[in-house]
Amino acid sequence: MVRQWMVAVLVAVALPVSAQVAPSAAEISAYAGLHAAAQRGDVAEIRRLAAADQKALEARDGNGRTPLHVATFARRAPSIEALLKAGANHAALDADRYDAVTIASVADDEETLRLLLSMGASAKLTTSRYDGTALIAAAHLGHDGVVRELIAAKAPLDHVNNLHWTALIEAIVLGDGGRRHQAVVQALLKAGASTSLADRQGRTPLALAKDRGYGEMVKLLEAAGAR
Repeated sequence: MVRQWMVAVLVAVALPVSAQVAPSAAEISAYAGLHAAAQRGDVAEIRRLAAADQKALEARDGNGRTPLHVATFARRAPSIEALLKAGANHAALDADRYDAVTIASVADDEETLRLLLSMGASAKLTTSRYDGTALIAAAHLGHDGVVRELIAAKAPLDHVNNLHWTALIEAIVLGDGGRRHQAVVQALLKAGASTSLADRQGRTPLALAKDRGYGEMVKLLEAAGAR
């Protein structure tokens, strides 16, 4: 049982970074049409191409990325705004099942995340091969500012992924116990995240924090009434 749990941890540790694939230099150089315009931030070309063919907004590259995914990876705010105004689907998932919100969240890109959310993108989607959320990915990585943005956008606090972990659990079992992961735990607890939901072995967030010797997290959890 312990061995199975450790395997799950090792698999998940690299999840948001390794499973998410940004366009390579070779792919970028081969882009044409809206993908190329999105990558370089050419708003006029985006408007022209989208007006000529709405279907081009949902064109896919070799990894299932739409122009909006490409613009998000590239942190091209003007492209993102132009694409969404033209009707791009903000909920589109690439081949790795990531949407633009999760891409920005994993990148710790609060500016792009705020833009996406302000233009109607959702923080509530189930994404990735692990059936997670942007909040779970950000909590895992200790991106506390992103976590607060997603909470404000009504991200599901207690979504359980297919590893049977919530955002709170991931911040503990995949975090380093340091300042940013502590801030994530604090933000989740303040927002009302459940302290009673346990992993597959029945370990609660408090038990997991104690197992790892994360004293500051233990204090935060106990102050929130965790058992």
